[in-house]
Amino acid sequence: MLKKLYSLTPVIMIAVGVTACSGNQPRQATTLSKNTKSVAASRAVPKATPIVYEKRSPKRYRKAARPGSRSSYSRIPRSAFANKLSNAAMTRLKSRVRYDGRYVKIAYPWGDVPPNIGVCTDVVIRSYRKLGIDLQKEVHEDMSVAFNEYPNYRKWGLSRPDPNIDHRRVYNLRKFFARKGAALPITRRSSDYRPGDLVTWMVGPDLPHIGVVVNKRSRTDPNRFLIVHNIGKGPQIEDILFRFPITGHYRYTSAHVRNKAPRTLYASRSVKRAANNGLLAAASNRLSKFKPSNSLKPLNRRVASKPVSNPRQSKSLVLANLSDVDVRQLLKK
Repeated sequence: MLKKLYSLTPVIMIAVGVTACSGNQPRQATTLSKNTKSVAASRAVPKATPIVYEKRSPKRYRKAARPGSRSSYSRIPRSAFANKLSNAAMTRLKSRVRYDGRYVKIAYPWGDVPPNIGVCTDVVIRSYRKLGIDLQKEVHEDMSVAFNEYPNYRKWGLSRPDPNIDHRRVYNLRKFFARKGAALPITRRSSDYRPGDLVTWMVGPDLPHIGVVVNKRSRTDPNRFLIVHNIGKGPQIEDILFRFPITGHYRYTSAHVRNKAPRTLYASRSVKRAANNGLLAAASNRLSKFKPSNSLKPLNRRVASKPVSNPRQSKSLVLANLSDVDVRQLLKK
C-alpha cells in the first residue's frame, strides 16, 4: 500500500496546482452558510461617493502699492506744464556748457549769454524759454516796480534794475518767485518735491544754488526725484535733493505769469528813492497831462522863483511838492 501511495503523489500534486492556477475553488469554499454571508456583508467597506466641488471664478485682489512702486505715483496729479518743464530741463543735458558767470551785456527781451557758457540759473532760464516764458523780462518788470524789495548787496553796486544780470542771480529769483505766489513749504519728505518744481540751496556760506526737479527717480530712494543743475561741470542730473540745506521750494507755472504783483508806491518825501526805481521818468512824462486834485499843495514860491536850467530838475522839484494822493493818481495814469 505504501508503494502505491508514493507512486500516486506526483499526480495528486499536479491536480492541486491546476486548480490553483485556474481559480476554481473547491465546493467547500463556495458553499458558505447564511451566518458567514451576513458577517462578510457587515465587514465589507462601502464604496465612497466622489466629492464634486463647486467651481468658482477666481477673485482678483489688488496688491498694495509699495511706496517705491510706479503705481503709487499714479495718484499724484501732474500738470502738463510740469511735464514740459521737466522735459525741457532734461534737454539741457545734451548741451556742452562751461561754467562761467561773468557779466555779459545781452539783448532785452529774450536775451541770453553765449550758449557755451552759463551758471545754475541759466539752466532754469533756458528751460522756461522752451515753454515761452522769458524770466529776463518778468524779473526786470517786477524789479522796476519794486526795486527796494529785492536784495541789493553792496558788492553788486546797483542803483536801478539791470536786465543783463538781475535774472541770473539766485537771490533775485527767490524773491521773484515768492512775490508771484509760487513759494511752497520746505519739508524733508521726498514726495513733496515733484517734477517741474524749483529748489534752491545754500552750498557754502555765501554760495546759493538752484536746480529743477525732473521725472527721474533715485536708485537709493524711489520716492525721491533727481535734480538737473549746473554746479560747475555743466548741466548734469544728480541725486542732491537733501545734500545741501534747502532755502526755497517753488512751483512757478504759466498761471503765475499773469499774476502781477502790486505796485509799490512811495510818499512824496521819498521822490529821490522813487527815481532810483525808475518811477520818476514815467511820472515826468505824464506831468504835462496831469490835472491836480484838491489835495495839491501849493508850490514853494522860493523854489519856483529860482531859475532852473535843467528841465528834468524842474519837474523833480514839482513832484517833491505833490502830496501822496497826487503821486498815486499820476502813476496810475
